[in-house]
Amino acid sequence: MDYTRREVGKLALAALALPRVLDIKLLADSKFSGVQIGAITYSYRTISDAHEIIKAMHDIGLSEVELMSGDAEKLAGIPPLPEFGRGGRRAGAPGGARPGGAPGAGAAPGAARGRGGRRGGFQRPQLTPEQQAQMKDAQDAQEKWRMSATESTFTPVIKMWTDAGIDLRLLTYNMNVKTTTDDQIEYGFMMARALKVKAITTSTQVSMAKRLAPFADKHQIPVGFHGHDQTQNPDEVSTEATFETVMSASKYIWANLDIGHYTAANGDAVAFINKHHERITNLHLKDRKRDHGPNMPFGQGDTPIKEVLQLLKRTQWDIPANIEFEYPGDPLVEMPKCLAYCKEALA
Repeated sequence: MDYTRREVGKLALAALALPRVLDIKLLADSKFSGVQIGAITYSYRTISDAHEIIKAMHDIGLSEVELMSGDAEKLAGIPPLPEFGRGGRRAGAPGGARPGGAPGAGAAPGAARGRGGRRGGFQRPQLTPEQQAQMKDAQDAQEKWRMSATESTFTPVIKMWTDAGIDLRLLTYNMNVKTTTDDQIEYGFMMARALKVKAITTSTQVSMAKRLAPFADKHQIPVGFHGHDQTQNPDEVSTEATFETVMSASKYIWANLDIGHYTAANGDAVAFINKHHERITNLHLKDRKRDHGPNMPFGQGDTPIKEVLQLLKRTQWDIPANIEFEYPGDPLVEMPKCLAYCKEALA
């Protein structure tokens, strides 16, 4: 068969491109012994460019992601905030880390104004009057963008992760019972439909469950409530009783069990998973000390990470175990260590 010069050129380019595609698919594989290990993009909160987060996850071979809503918006083209308004640093916390897994890039709509997002006592930079005016204009532009967004706004985001060989399985959309409006709740479910995720995860209050239930029932999308260790506050999800309270609001209200926070609250993560595995959207993996102790490198705290992963290996329950990096350090250095720990635990 004869080929034109143009056809020969196309074949040559295709031959060069093929190994790269195969490399992506081979490199991004973090399912070990049938257990899917992934990460929430909050782990890379010190990286402002969401495209670089995709690259960072792909480079270490992670094949499943829980995407923070703010990172999804960045990838979809939301107008950026001024550089001086980004982040915020809690005293003693490196890289702008927030206690309790508070979102940096991934806050829910309006979080920059104190709405939505996970709570925590981090310090925002003091802005001049001129900077405050610029910030308000930028926030208004973001709100306008959100209100005009449609499912098609977010559909290109799926391809970005697919091209990297990473399964976009979950959307984190944080809410606050006092400040998140019904329109903002609907916006979150619209994002979830557009991104074709299997569930939404959220940090919010126990009392938010009744408000969310009709939306979850309408869209038939599970919502996993994320727990912390704030056991002194009855409106915070922290104990098995509070998880059961929120799950009683709807068959679509589930648990996003953070086994580190649950251990810090003196809960038994293995027992919880055994009992509620059919209604767990995913796990968050981190290591903490009991009695509200600090975050630690994997293997140095009291969290039964190995026992939990071995449980998933034995049962083959379809529950992703997502690394949520929160102890001090550089995620580009520490995330590979966390992944290696999980792989070894499942060997």
